[in-house]
Amino acid sequence: MSALADIFSSFIAGQTGARSARVIDFDKLSGGAIQDNFGLTLELEGGSRPGRQEFVVRQDAPSGVAESLSRPEEFRVLQVAFKAGVTVPEPLWLCEDSEVSGQVFYVMTRAAGSASPRKLVKADFSEDQRRNLVRRLGAELARLHTVRPPQATLEFLALPDPGNPALSRVALYRRYLKEIGEPHPVLEWALNWLEDRAPEPGPTVLCHCDFRTGNYMVDGDELTAVLDWEFAAWSDPCEDLGWLCCRSWRFGGDDREVGGVGDKQDLLDGYREASGIDLDPAAVSYWEIMALVRWALIALQQARRHMSGEQRSLELALTGRMVAQMEFDLLNQIQELEDGQ
Repeated sequence: MSALADIFSSFIAGQTGARSARVIDFDKLSGGAIQDNFGLTLELEGGSRPGRQEFVVRQDAPSGVAESLSRPEEFRVLQVAFKAGVTVPEPLWLCEDSEVSGQVFYVMTRAAGSASPRKLVKADFSEDQRRNLVRRLGAELARLHTVRPPQATLEFLALPDPGNPALSRVALYRRYLKEIGEPHPVLEWALNWLEDRAPEPGPTVLCHCDFRTGNYMVDGDELTAVLDWEFAAWSDPCEDLGWLCCRSWRFGGDDREVGGVGDKQDLLDGYREASGIDLDPAAVSYWEIMALVRWALIALQQARRHMSGEQRSLELALTGRMVAQMEFDLLNQIQELEDGQ
């Protein structure tokens, strides 16, 4: 860790033109099951960012999952989101030379607060604080969804084929399930349900595709940063809202549909107030089902990173054990939607 801190500090000194860079603090941050994140506090002498500076270095992990963008691709998405006014850490420098640290990495500013889902869900917020935070989340998504193709710097993001993000996702997840090579009848049935009930697509926009409790920072009751952009894609706006409302991301706060924090109507209201667009709640519910299927498949892929020996990790192994809960939730939630029709 000490050697890695020196490598990163030397890189930042070179980028800023600082005469020296003294490491004050360096640690591996919690979370980041797919990528490695490091907090780095430096005292820089001279250059373009003199004084005490707090950074986050995001670096490739030893192995990845199929959906994940590369670090250079993620960096460019972060630049676009920052330019669109989304509350994200400022992307600073990308290092594509793997000989520097052994992996490709990029550096961004560090936001204040915590992303801990358990702390956020259990926070002693008033109803007004919860409502304001959830509306803010809706407004952040509305701001992100103003980014639409074509974007010259995002040419690596494929457009949905055949122009319907929902059907494109179903086809992709069928392929993932086939590659996993073991039977999962509930997932197969859920994919059939999703294919049969695909809604009319909304506009194709830039989606975060992992916008959930645990991937945004809150300081007090204020949103300070949206994190982890490695799954960004062109998709339907409702995909982001459905993912945020998915039962898997409520962390024990099951009665609060939006990430265990607040109510779905407040999320939709925040989105409408920022964009002038009324999203269909039924379409959001459809994408909640899609989210459960997708997360189950990612969990199976994560488990295989451990089981194959690519990256031995108890966290990855335990993630695979969560699939049964997701399948149970799929059975219940699809039945609830069918009964409500």
